[in-house]
Amino acid sequence: MAELGLAARIAAIEVLGAVLGDGMMLRDALAAGSLAALPAQDRARAQRLALAVLRRMEQADRVLAPHLRKSPPLFVLNALRLGAVEMAEGAAPHGAVNGAVEAVRRGGPRTASFAGLTNAVLRKVTADAFAPLPPQRMPRWLRQPLVARWGRPTVEAMEAVQAAAPPMDLSLKPGAPVPEGHLLPTGSLRLADRGQITALPGYAEGHWWVQDAGAAMAVRMLDPQPGERVLDLCAAPGGKTAQIAGTGARVTAVDISGPRMARVAENLARLGLSADLVVADGLQWEGGTFDAVLIDAPCSASGTLRRHPDLAFVKDGSDLAALGALQAALIDRALGMVAPGGRLVICTCSLLAAEGEDQLAALLARNDGLRVVPPSFPGVEAAWITPEGALRLRPDHWADIGGMDGFFVAEVRPV
Repeated sequence: MAELGLAARIAAIEVLGAVLGDGMMLRDALAAGSLAALPAQDRARAQRLALAVLRRMEQADRVLAPHLRKSPPLFVLNALRLGAVEMAEGAAPHGAVNGAVEAVRRGGPRTASFAGLTNAVLRKVTADAFAPLPPQRMPRWLRQPLVARWGRPTVEAMEAVQAAAPPMDLSLKPGAPVPEGHLLPTGSLRLADRGQITALPGYAEGHWWVQDAGAAMAVRMLDPQPGERVLDLCAAPGGKTAQIAGTGARVTAVDISGPRMARVAENLARLGLSADLVVADGLQWEGGTFDAVLIDAPCSASGTLRRHPDLAFVKDGSDLAALGALQAALIDRALGMVAPGGRLVICTCSLLAAEGEDQLAALLARNDGLRVVPPSFPGVEAAWITPEGALRLRPDHWADIGGMDGFFVAEVRPV
């Protein structure tokens, strides 16, 4: 086996240990310690392998359980999970088995003695064992309220989408050449083969940026116009800032994170777009009023499990009350920065009503004289619009072409 492949496999096992053992987010685990020093190709492969395991870990554990008397050390267990998932996704069995065995041998004194066990267990595993198993379920704290709201069949349809690696969506810079791909009804471009982002045509030229089609709909609802003063509050990672800037509006982007805003600046420079970037707490920043305000409030990110399956293992829902209070405060703050005759768009990447529909209802109860403006941009399906006139996006929408992230988006205007 090539050392390159082994390095990526060991890195994936270590990343899984950081997520499942230490409660780290996947992106933080990849950026930590020796993993950060890996060549880009190894880090990318390690990330793909770790994501595959996190999406199918419930299945892998059920397949492995009959062959294990007791649970081995976490490093060994994650090596077994990785080997089993690789086989389930079409890897040659001998390569997956040998790779896991060699990784366990290289894992240090506490794991090397489990090489024989790893070999024996994985030789009993077949890809067919995964076939009858249902997709991985969402965590209980998320699944229960969604089942109560939409029913089990709908939640299972979401889980089926979340079990597969998602396609990559691009937002296109106005006037730039359109790369080869599937143009979605709402204007995003979907690529079936993700590949290495920086190697794709048009990346270096700044013709596009990566942004889920669901996320892009918030700015389409905002509909910024050339010359308008627009505020993007809680702006990082900056996809919506780029969208607004591309319309010719004068955008001010505010976010509390300096490092994340530095990446926003880098992306805007690549795209040849400009914005006034401000590092500040949105609850305290004084910036006047704007023709249009977009608030992408911090939330559980439960709508992004298809892209970030590590969330299911790191979060437990215990922060929902605090997040809800923060969302309400930021929404009120954002509303106060809307100029007379202007508009506010509220957005969260959550599937939970507490972070979407309930926040909108509470906002309307706190403020007389607000009206909800239903979405009217191309590509929106009637079934996505709530009775109140907001936009509710779910992972099972467009399921036949890869789904989308879950979002709640609402536009409000003073009467």
